[in-house]
Amino acid sequence: MSESYKSGFVNIFGAPNAGKSTLLNLMLGERLVAISPKVQTTRHRILGILSEPGYQIVFSDTPGIIEPKYKLHQKMMMQVKSALEDADVAILMHDITRPIEEFDMIAAPLKLKVPAIILLNKTDTVKDKSTIPAIVKQYEEQYKGWTVLPVSAKKQTNTDKILPLVLQLLPEGMPFYPDDSISDRNERFFVAEMVREQIYALYDEEIPYHSAVLIQAFEEKTTLTVIKADIIVSRETQKMILLGKGGSMIKQLGINARKAIEEFLQRKVHLELFVKVRPKWRDNENYLREYGYN
Repeated sequence: MSESYKSGFVNIFGAPNAGKSTLLNLMLGERLVAISPKVQTTRHRILGILSEPGYQIVFSDTPGIIEPKYKLHQKMMMQVKSALEDADVAILMHDITRPIEEFDMIAAPLKLKVPAIILLNKTDTVKDKSTIPAIVKQYEEQYKGWTVLPVSAKKQTNTDKILPLVLQLLPEGMPFYPDDSISDRNERFFVAEMVREQIYALYDEEIPYHSAVLIQAFEEKTTLTVIKADIIVSRETQKMILLGKGGSMIKQLGINARKAIEEFLQRKVHLELFVKVRPKWRDNENYLREYGYN
């Protein structure tokens, strides 16, 4: 191992809908994390591992920072706290069109003790691009010593500058994971996330926020993988919405999710979805543990 080898944890923080998941997928060149314009899409801390000659970066996508209203939210914020403890470099993402005061509310409680990069995301939505340098300067003056970079993760504007910045700040060390690892999560986890991502895409209002996905069977046969998954909701009315008239919505959900899973696994998939009602599951310690929120 070369003495100049670099490795470390680069943890991504930000408010919900700041674009953290889009950035992680972009950095890895893999669609690992569920993406939705709706908030609270990311519920787990997910590690994405980038190994190249000379370095290994362990990116960590954390749930968006929110004020907890349920035990589920509390567990999500515990994962943010865990990410703070092992960070070597922090990336803080913020919607450039939002006030700096909102960023302060996210950054101040983190009390970072490691080098930080502020990514002012969604520059593609700024109508007057000439205002961007002044906005960047405002953040540079308020957060001295932190690097500030305006980007568009969606349009990949300036995103080629992120990796060199990270490598400048990354400490020397040994790799944490084998070179062929892309995440600390298994295939079952990502399959559940893909089903949940399609729920966010297809359904409105409270359905995405009241639903969880639990993989009950994952069987690799000769020609295809058979997957059975439970979709958990809080109320019977939500179950009816998920199913749709004559089962039309759950059928479409199954089609969309199966396509995404087949692309991820690179093989044929037979997917069966079942909807179950678990009242107040977001505040039930046993249910949360069963659904992977430890």
